[in-house]
Parts: sequence; C-alpha cells; structure tokens
Amino acid sequence: MAKQNVAEQFVDILARAGVKRLYGVVGDSLNPVVDAVRRNSAIDWIHVRHEETAAFAAGAEAQITGNLAACAGSCGPGNLHLINGLYDAHRSMAPVLALASHIPSGEIGLGYFQETHPDRLFQECSHYSEMISSPQQMPRLLQTAIQHAIGQGGVSVVTLPGDVADRPAPDRAPESALVTSRPTVRPGDAEIDRLVELIDGAEKVTLFCGSGTAGAHAEVMEFAEKIKSPVGHALRGKEWIQYDNKFDVGMSGLLGYGAAYEATHECDLLLLLGTDFPYNAFLPDDVRIAQVDVRPEHLGRRSKLDLAVWGDVRETLRCLIPRVRTKTNRRFLDKMLKKHAEALEGVVKAYTRKVDKHVPVHPEYVAAVLDELADEDAVFTVDTGMCNVWAARYISPNGRRRVIGSFSHGSMANALPMAIGAQFTDPGRQVVSMSGDGGFTMLMGDFLTLVQYDLPVKVVLFNNSSLGMVELEMMVAGLPSYGTANTNPDFAAVARACGAYGVRVEKPKQLAGALKDAFRHKGPALVDVVTDPNALSIPPKIKAEMVTGFALSASKIVLDGGVGRMLQLARSNLRNVPRP
Repeated sequence: MAKQNVAEQFVDILARAGVKRLYGVVGDSLNPVVDAVRRNSAIDWIHVRHEETAAFAAGAEAQITGNLAACAGSCGPGNLHLINGLYDAHRSMAPVLALASHIPSGEIGLGYFQETHPDRLFQECSHYSEMISSPQQMPRLLQTAIQHAIGQGGVSVVTLPGDVADRPAPDRAPESALVTSRPTVRPGDAEIDRLVELIDGAEKVTLFCGSGTAGAHAEVMEFAEKIKSPVGHALRGKEWIQYDNKFDVGMSGLLGYGAAYEATHECDLLLLLGTDFPYNAFLPDDVRIAQVDVRPEHLGRRSKLDLAVWGDVRETLRCLIPRVRTKTNRRFLDKMLKKHAEALEGVVKAYTRKVDKHVPVHPEYVAAVLDELADEDAVFTVDTGMCNVWAARYISPNGRRRVIGSFSHGSMANALPMAIGAQFTDPGRQVVSMSGDGGFTMLMGDFLTLVQYDLPVKVVLFNNSSLGMVELEMMVAGLPSYGTANTNPDFAAVARACGAYGVRVEKPKQLAGALKDAFRHKGPALVDVVTDPNALSIPPKIKAEMVTGFALSASKIVLDGGVGRMLQLARSNLRNVPRP
C-alpha cells in the first residue's frame, strides 16, 4: 500500500470528523489537498467563485447541521478572502475548520510572492490558528484544531505550506477518538439556590431569550407559565422561542417590535437566557438582572449583573422548574401582553394601506407574501440591512423553519453564500435567500455556483436600488443620503443569462404568481422585486437626538413597517388575558 502524504492524511481526518464538503477556490499551494479530495469518496470539493463565499457557506452548513464544516483558500490573497466569512462563523459560534494553504516553507519570512502570515492573521477570528511546518505535526495538530472548533463553538484555522502537504505523512498511528459534539453544562448548586431565591423574591419577572435557548423551547414555556413571565427575544432567539408562545412580547433592539422593551424595563427581575444581546442601550440599568449562558465570557459583558450563572439554558431551567414557587399574580404578564398587541396594531397600519396597489412594491408586502408561500420547513438566509428588518418582522418561525444571517458580525453579502451552504446540506429542502441589491451584487459571481451545481436556491431580491440601512443611519445622524444609490440592471435578465430562472416584479399583483412559479422551478431561481426605497424601519424606542436627525431629513418618508402574522399571534394571546 502506497504511503500517504500529508494532504491525504489531512483529508482523511476531516472525513472522520464528519466533514462532507470542502468549499474553496483551487490554487497552486492548495493543489495537493484538492487532489486528495478528488481521490477520497467521503468528501467533495465545492468550487465557488470567491473564497469569502466558501467561508460563509461553511458557516451556514455548520449552523444548519450543528456539525463541523470546512473551507479552504490558497496562499496569500486566496486564504485572506476567507477572513470575513470566518469572522461571521466565529461570532455565530459555528464550528468551522479553515485550511489556509501557504507559500513554500523554505521561503517563509523572505518576502516571497504572495507571502502573508495566516497563522497570525486569523488569530482574532478563531479559537485556534497554527501552522503545520513539519509532517510530524500531523495528525495531532489537525485533531487539536477540530476539537477547538467543535468544543468551543467557532473557527479553527490550520496553515499548511503546499510543499509540506505534498510530503510523506508519518507512519499511520492508531486512530484517535475525535470530539464531534458538545456536552451540556449544569450550573453549580450554589448558583441554582441563589437564582431560585431571586425569582421567588421578585413580583415581576421577564425572560429575554437568545440563540442559547435552541432546544429549550418547552422548558422556557413551562418556566414562563410557572412564574407568569412575559417572554421577549433578541433577533437570534426569534427562531427558537417566538413560535407557540402565549407569553410572547416581541423583540428588542434596533430591529425590534412590540412590548419587549417595556417588559425588560418594567420588571423587578430580568433573566437573560442564552443571549449575548449587543445593544446595552436597550437593556435596563435600574432592575435586578441575572444571566444564564453556557459561555462564561458572555456573562456580564453587556450589563451589570446581580447573578451570573454558567450553564446550559435547558439544563438550568430543568433545575429551576421544580424548585421555584408557582406565581399566581398575572397582572404584569397581562399588562405586557396588552401593550404588545396595541403596539403591533399601531404599526401594522402603515403596511396595510393600499398595499396591493402601491408602486414601487412595499418590501413589507414582499416579506409577508413570502412568509405565506414558503414551505413550513424552509431555510431563510438573510442579507444584513433592511432585509434583516423584514425577516425579523415577517418571517414566522414554527420550530421547523430556520432563519440565519450575519446577525452578530453584520456583514453585507452573506445571504447568497449562506444559501449555498444550507442547500448543500439538503438538496430537497427549500432554501430562500432574502437578498438586498447591495449585498447581492457584492458577491453576485457566486450566483453562477448555483447554476454550476444546479442548486435549487430561490433568491428573492429586494431591489430598492440603494443601501437602505445606510440611508437610515444617515437620516438618524441628520445627514442627507450620499453614496448610497445603486445603478442596477434587470437582475432577472442577468439570472436568465446565467442559465437560471429569472422573473422581474414591478407591481404587487405580480408578486404571488412570480414567487409560486419560482418555487415550482426545480433549479436555481431569482425573483427581482422592485421595492420602495422610501420604506425604511425605525427602532421601537427613539431617543431625542434621533428624532432631530429624522427632522433634518424630512425629505424622506419613514414607515414603521408592519409585523405580519405576529399580530394574529398577539391577538390570540390576548384571549387568555382576563377582562376587567
């Protein structure tokens, strides 16, 4: 049997760790690894048009499956293109292994063509970044990188010079067990005792939930019922906690809606469950706060805590539910549910007035129709910017749908690349990219990746010919919009020229039919919807200086935007509120 080289051993270990695909762009220093992939039936090489797409796609795959995903870039510029997508994966706690191939090992440090120092460059966006400078470091270094990515939740980067990849690997050692999943973490008894004391001593408790409540929906609902607590959520908590939730008071933050802000500020005790909510301006500073998180570095970095609890949310709630005293007073909960419904009733009017006749099309209307027509287990990938707003307010979670985006890193151009990774995990599942024209055109070359692999991703393009969120930021600052306009082609014609299905929508009455036709199409499709550039969204709470900014930008029309089916949910929940 021929002796393995380092590249072959590298690929074998990735396959043993459960990696199914390696996203990237080929290049000379990467060639030994790509050739090893070619000869290994357990793993596929996915050829994208830009390495940033490779990193976004791997991050999305990891978020959808919960398993390790991988991407690669050739030396110098090739692997540097990975860095933005890796930042996003790392901040999303997606387990991703990135291979940064390198210049010939004998030339490192001598200013060689395309020389960089990737083992240093990727340190800030990874838990582990090291270089294999000798075959003797394999396989232990790669196994260590994999265990960092999976165990800590995030990115590991392995730098590998092309000549080292081509050298004979050390004699095969007995295969070591690999970490492929994370354990649950139970808080200590002292923390549980103190948390029970805080909850029992509070009259009004609010739960504010983030992505750390994934898998804990039943426990959160049972806990909220026992302590009569309103339940708000951050953007990344929406898909896990909003559905089947009769305690829902909406979302707080810049994209927020409903009564979540009031519920977090008018309580006696605020419980932050699995959230690293970044906007401390939306958190109270005059109520008691306890935080539960599986990552201790998250505890207390957004607000001053009365109690920090290191533990998994589900395990923590399982400890709490039998121990906390059942509350019978619903006054605070009912008050917040009423406020929530009233808030939604108010903002929905801006969306309902003559929406079926408004030209250009209201983006809110596009999102609402999309929500109604998409599959019950669809995956939505969402561009940063105004698409975040429409997804947050209109896409209805149900426990089966997924909504992912660059919610922590806030990068443009993420939706299409993430859709690629999501679709590869399950070719039969509906994947919808909610793309803005600014984000889509930034990495538009990878629309060709959809065509090349016949991936049935449906791109719904919110085409307002502007960088809408940036315009909003300028308005808040009292500045006229500048440098935000896009001169766009007919994107549907571009899609057809690429070999995909493409249709352009300019009137509301065309929308439903266009989406249905695109969804029925078996391959990639793009629906180019010309939307109203004046449809902007504002936060549920605005400070005085923000109002001044809007007044100075009075030439623009600012709409609150609607909230889709969430209004129906709020109305339904009000039926449980006793009438005076």
